[in-house]
Amino acid sequence: MSSSAPSSFSSSVKRVAVVGTGVIGASWVAYFLAHGLDVNATDPSPGAEQRVREAVAQHWPTLERFGLVAGASLDRLRFHDSLEDAVSVADFVQENGPERMDFKIDLFRRMDAAAPPDTILASSSSGLAISGVQSGCAHPQRVVLGHPFNPPHLIPLVEVIGGEQTSADTIERTMAFYAAIGKRPIHVKREVKGHIANRLQAALWREAFHLVNEGVASVADIDTAIAHGPGLRWAVMGPFMNLHLSGGAGGIAHVLAHLGGPIEDWWKDLGAPLMTDALKQKVAEGVAEELGTRRTSDLESARDTLLLNLIRAKAASGKLD
Repeated sequence: MSSSAPSSFSSSVKRVAVVGTGVIGASWVAYFLAHGLDVNATDPSPGAEQRVREAVAQHWPTLERFGLVAGASLDRLRFHDSLEDAVSVADFVQENGPERMDFKIDLFRRMDAAAPPDTILASSSSGLAISGVQSGCAHPQRVVLGHPFNPPHLIPLVEVIGGEQTSADTIERTMAFYAAIGKRPIHVKREVKGHIANRLQAALWREAFHLVNEGVASVADIDTAIAHGPGLRWAVMGPFMNLHLSGGAGGIAHVLAHLGGPIEDWWKDLGAPLMTDALKQKVAEGVAEELGTRRTSDLESARDTLLLNLIRAKAASGKLD
């Protein structure tokens, strides 16, 4: 394959099939449309077409503020009752079905049989190993995981992971396609439960639940500690770059020389709570108290506006990855 192949492939993707149009799938539909692509959507659930069109319409004003690609239009969405019809003319497939291995194996087997031979079949799965998903396909080399971070129409991250039979060419082309439409793809080099971002989240959730369970802090105080503390820095740079900057002229080497021991000591003291009914109730009650009279929809709208402004500001700075 020549070095120009990835960009050539990404520019040749004109029509994307989105299989499964729930929360994640509908968000993907909106994003692909905003980037000037034709979208074939399909979902067997009753009323799915109406729901996905309503969801895309809801996302569209935010995407307009981002800036639409020339040719972007809601009219480029086609809904198909048949899975096979949806993928049969697609250049790229983004699957968002239920998180059940038996279901996905059969779904990908059907898509593999119906899609053109050069079409990449990508799954949004947040936890399943793509090696299992591709196991029933006649052409497993073109099956890959393209896991977005919710909501996909706003958050740039996509984790790209190959299975045991995924080709290097498929990884390369998938990375190129996502990058071409404004995503920030990363290549996860080995299959692990939860991939990368969800594992990092899980580590934080584990200690957050532990602190609530032990009565160290309230749900609201933990949210405040992150949202008005390290979360502000994490939104700008990742954990390693933040550590580097905190070391002054000596950088991360200075930090690790002085705080390596204490950090290791903190690790040893971290909790390992069990998700008991009592803990679930305690956290749910804490969230309800923190939410108060505010509506979830209002919080989502405010979150999306701030995310939009942050992403714009990071891009405009030209100094932050």
